[in-house]
Amino acid sequence: MSTHDLYTLPAEHETWDVANTGYSRFSWEYDEGRDRLLNLYQKGKDKQWDQVTRIDWSIPVDPNDVLGFPHEMSPLFGTEVWDRMTPDQHDELGRHQVAWQFSNFLHGEQGAMICSARIVESVPDLDAKFYAATQTMDEARHAEVYSRFLREKVGLFYPINGQLKALLDDTLSDSRWDMPYLGMQVLIEGLALAAFGVMRDLTTMPLPKQILAYVMQDEARHVAFGRLALRDYYKELTQAERDEREEFVVEGCYLMRDRINGGEVYERLGLPVQRCLELNEQSDYYTTFRNLLFTRIVPTVKDIGLWGPRVRKAYADMGVLDHAAADVEDLMKADEDLAERLDREKRFAAEEAARAADVAAVIESAEG
Repeated sequence: MSTHDLYTLPAEHETWDVANTGYSRFSWEYDEGRDRLLNLYQKGKDKQWDQVTRIDWSIPVDPNDVLGFPHEMSPLFGTEVWDRMTPDQHDELGRHQVAWQFSNFLHGEQGAMICSARIVESVPDLDAKFYAATQTMDEARHAEVYSRFLREKVGLFYPINGQLKALLDDTLSDSRWDMPYLGMQVLIEGLALAAFGVMRDLTTMPLPKQILAYVMQDEARHVAFGRLALRDYYKELTQAERDEREEFVVEGCYLMRDRINGGEVYERLGLPVQRCLELNEQSDYYTTFRNLLFTRIVPTVKDIGLWGPRVRKAYADMGVLDHAAADVEDLMKADEDLAERLDREKRFAAEEAARAADVAAVIESAEG
């Protein structure tokens, strides 16, 4: 079966073609590199994993209760729109919302794979090329994981959201080598990491928790890569050049903030779209979720030096300026630690199951 048969809405084109811009850069300096970036490259090599063996795909998933979120978390719950729906329609709404969210995770991961490959091609420093090559593999794995989850466990796909597509287009169409870093590593990856984290921490279902935790373990390195690569470079820019990047950050953040409204789901299910979007804006859960999406972006933008008045004003208007005080490295370490803890728990459970099987075999043998 073609994936296009599982799209709830038709994808705009069979492929989306973005014209190449800029240069492919070779470096003849092979002897030296930045220690922290080379250490990150080594970590990227050491932490490669295979979704076939690390994720337990045998865990069942109820398509009508993928994440285990209660209906009360829906922005429509308790409203006149919700009351006109049947219980089956409530379940269908939840399934489509998960499909929409994870579809855009999937499309974002493909975008990250392409941006990482673009970084390998265009960045002038070999140490950055080395790391970006490992990230390209990471992003391919993430796209593989999300596509399998949607295909086998949810059974629905949604096309790429318009705001995400616009930001990817701006990122890939810019000829400056640092823009794939800024658009992908800082903005898109930062927002995705926060969204993954909210779902990972709230879901009661083991399979999506595994998927989100393991993807986040990789993404923590990717955001660190963007910070290391851009921090020194942006110190050398003129004020006019920094202003251009800050304008891109502000516009990108508004695009990404508005991306999460899920209007495509309401349209697909024949619900009153404008009223549902109004209810989104009034929902405590969506308001909190949208605020949390900036927990990784704001401190990273500050760290790389794009912290002029326009950026600060935009974050203040969005109500997310307080996130500037967050320690990104602590957040990333917590992401990595949680993934390792899940691995330990799975190993322990497997060992316990093996011991129980051995005991059962001994008892059966004795009784025989």
